[in-house]
Amino acid sequence: MSDLSPTDLKSILHSKRANLYYLEHCRVLVNGGRVEYVTDEGKRSLYWNIPIANTTTLLLGTGTSVTQAAMRELAKAGVLVGFCGGGGTPLFSANEVDFDIAWFCPQSEYRPTQYLQAWVRFWFDEPSRLAAARALQQARLQRIEKHWTTSRELKQGGFVIAADSLNELLQRSREGIESAADNASLLTDEARLSKALFKLCAQATRYGEFTRAKRGSGADPANRFLDHGNYLAYGLAASACWVLGLPHGLAVLHGKTRRGGLVFDAADLVKDAIILPQAFLSAVRGDDEQAFRQACIEALTRTESLDFMIETLQQIALSTAAKISP
Repeated sequence: MSDLSPTDLKSILHSKRANLYYLEHCRVLVNGGRVEYVTDEGKRSLYWNIPIANTTTLLLGTGTSVTQAAMRELAKAGVLVGFCGGGGTPLFSANEVDFDIAWFCPQSEYRPTQYLQAWVRFWFDEPSRLAAARALQQARLQRIEKHWTTSRELKQGGFVIAADSLNELLQRSREGIESAADNASLLTDEARLSKALFKLCAQATRYGEFTRAKRGSGADPANRFLDHGNYLAYGLAASACWVLGLPHGLAVLHGKTRRGGLVFDAADLVKDAIILPQAFLSAVRGDDEQAFRQACIEALTRTESLDFMIETLQQIALSTAAKISP
């Protein structure tokens, strides 16, 4: 069999890639033509391969470095690279920063323009932008209902949700979304829903009293896991936006509160559905950060969360733009 060069191989679609990496205390470099990360163990250096063709996002945390050659290969493979603090949180400064991570996007001018053109067609029309925000929030509720009530893994882990309470809560939220007069009303309803979902998760896992406190949340493991897991969702959301060619600043819901708001919008599709219950389950089990991160990545992969983000953004872009008068 003749040898294959990298140019002979077909790229794996981002929606079908399986890996999202968070690394700390290591070096990322090219070794023998492969991108690897190197850890030190005593006097030995241990090399671990990163399958870049099957990777969407690489998060580099505390104590990491990356070579120019590695960045070149990561960019060629379309891998989104982000620098962040330990556990996926706090921020470093950089030229362009979204949701407390310094993102470096692979430079490609060959991404599709269809969805960007559709997005900007409706984005400057305020009623259309509100309609897109409503559609996104409704898709978020559908994802929560589906995963929380049908996931075998959640049930096996001991996540026993009161179906009547969840259905009643989601129905109220659906009605609030449809009646919302503006983005402020939508954000208020979102905050109300999140608070209620935290309470349901605490009850379902017998966690006890819980109050959401972001960053520096002390010894409370559920808060720490929520911070950590949400950044995994942000990584997938940034990948979804990049694949579709949608700039992070063209948000439909969070744009007035945070830079790079479209990533927050897209991450909402899976944060509550996937990350939230896993944070409470892992906290009750006494998992460490690595075990929790692995559980989240497995759940995001198993539920095809990146596919869901991409398909939802595609549908919202095309359907909302189609309603704009020529």
